[in-house]
Amino acid sequence: MKGELTGGCQCGAVRYTISGARVAYCCHCTECQKQSASAFGISVPVFENQFNVDGPLECWTRSTDSGSMTDCYFCKRCGSRVYHAGRSRPGFLTVKGGSLDDPDELPLVAHIWTASRRRDVLLDPDLPHWETQPRDNAEWINLFQKDTTL
Repeated sequence: MKGELTGGCQCGAVRYTISGARVAYCCHCTECQKQSASAFGISVPVFENQFNVDGPLECWTRSTDSGSMTDCYFCKRCGSRVYHAGRSRPGFLTVKGGSLDDPDELPLVAHIWTASRRRDVLLDPDLPHWETQPRDNAEWINLFQKDTTL
């Protein structure tokens, strides 16, 4: 997907725009399961300089399954998660896919942390997946820089 994407929190107090090519991936880690109250979380990787957000945000910091720390930003009014900023990848954010105004515009390109996925969630065999996550920043960036235009 190329162009600008928009989104925000559930109550509308926080709004954002994302510029540039975007894709989405599903994370099946136990933290994303708890945060989304579902089987997995959908994330949109974004370079920080391509993300503009406005509204009353709060931050909560937690450890990750990979052993790093991530800052979790959410609306101060309604509590909706908006994005995460992992400390192991400065300048790189993951916007929560359910907060997009039109999430169906983004192609799904991968599944991560499949070792902890629910047994009843079936993975598309044509999409790459990792039992944990890509090992280094270059592998992440290569995956998300793919030309996904049709």
